[in-house]
Formats: sequence, structure tokens, C-alpha cells
Amino acid sequence: MMFYLTTLNLVRFLREDAPTVTENETDKDKRTAFEAWGHGDFLCRNYVLNGVDNSLYNVYSPMTTAKLLWESLEKKYKTEGAGLKKFIVGKFLDYKMVDSKSVMCQVQEIQLILHDMHAESMEMSESFQVAAVIEKLPPLWKDLKNYLKHKRKEMRLEDLIIKLRIEEDNRKQSESKGTK
Repeated sequence: MMFYLTTLNLVRFLREDAPTVTENETDKDKRTAFEAWGHGDFLCRNYVLNGVDNSLYNVYSPMTTAKLLWESLEKKYKTEGAGLKKFIVGKFLDYKMVDSKSVMCQVQEIQLILHDMHAESMEMSESFQVAAVIEKLPPLWKDLKNYLKHKRKEMRLEDLIIKLRIEEDNRKQSESKGTK
């Protein structure tokens, strides 16, 4: 949005207050500048409102200036650090694999969560990541889960994913042979 408003030369309205003009003011230049500022602020405010989700439009439309609107949105959504990090960690800890969905699809979902954690500078050892993925395997994968947990040699995440892909392919082949 900031880039868009910059290209439209409206970004200044996010930081500036309206110029003051009294009703008794007779200076035509001041009144014209005030009206021009009001038009620019109107455009900026409505471009920002157009960019918010429809469900939020009524929440933010009462803001009278682009600056008030922008400050309100920043206060609500530009919370850096702890809030987003806690959300990502919660998502990772709560993630549970299920038998009704492809294991590889679920592993990819976990990888996305791990990527988000990495993007937020939350580093986690690879051995912990491997152990967490093994621990989250679905109930029907209990035998492989136990085998992997008791394996002495440390495994890389990439190796685990390859092993899970092979295991899933083998299970699919066994199921297709069993139904034929």
C-alpha cells in the first residue's frame, strides 16, 4: 500500500496534519491549499480503505483523515516481534497429522510453519525439527514412528522427508494391491 500511495504521490497525507484555516480567513491561497489538501487526503484515505478486507471496512471507515486511519492500522497490524512469533510457535505446537490426509502434504505444511519460524529469526536445531516431525506422524504410522525414534544415527530433515515419501508410496502400492 505504501508503494502504491507513493506512486500516486499521496503518501504525505499519511504523516501530515491538515493545514489550519479559520472560517474568517480571507486569504484565497490558504483556502485553496486547504481544499487541495482535503481532496488529496480524501483520495489517500479511500485508497487505503479500498485495500482493507471488506469485513474491516466499517471498522475503519469512520476515521476522518488518512493519517488517523493509517495510525490506527499500524497500531493494530504492525505489531512486530512477540505477537507474530507466539502465533507461529502456537501453530507449530498445535499441528497434528491425521490419517485421512497425505503425510507428504502434511509434512509440507509443517515445513511452511518451520520456514515462517526461520523468517522470524527463531532458530531451531535440525535434530529438534526432525524429532518434532517424527512425533507428529499420524496414528497409523505408529510402527515407523517408533522405528525412527529408536534409530541411533542422527537424521537430517531432508533424509526424513525422503524416507516418509518412500514409505507413503509403499503404503499406497500395498493398498492398491490389496484392493485389486
